[in-house]
Amino acid sequence: MKSIYVGNLPFTSTEDEVRTMFSQYGSVHSVKMVSDRETGRPRGFAFVEMDGSAADSAISALNGKEINGRPLRINEARERAPRQDRHRF
Repeated sequence: MKSIYVGNLPFTSTEDEVRTMFSQYGSVHSVKMVSDRETGRPRGFAFVEMDGSAADSAISALNGKEINGRPLRINEARERAPRQDRHRF
């Protein structure tokens, strides 16, 4: 299973729209739209989980595709580096 980063999404995009777009390339296991913690508004990106070969097909087919005038940035998600403690003295 691969996790796919989907960036530059229109702020009006829904989880169902993202699922439908990716399901053309294989079974979508999950879609997680990311929202701002304070305001609850969409941040314009999501993570999609798919099987390996389906994920690769979706990445190559959809990267750069325009949705509402916004070119999508799609690639395999990478693990986030641990956060540094900002309040160290």
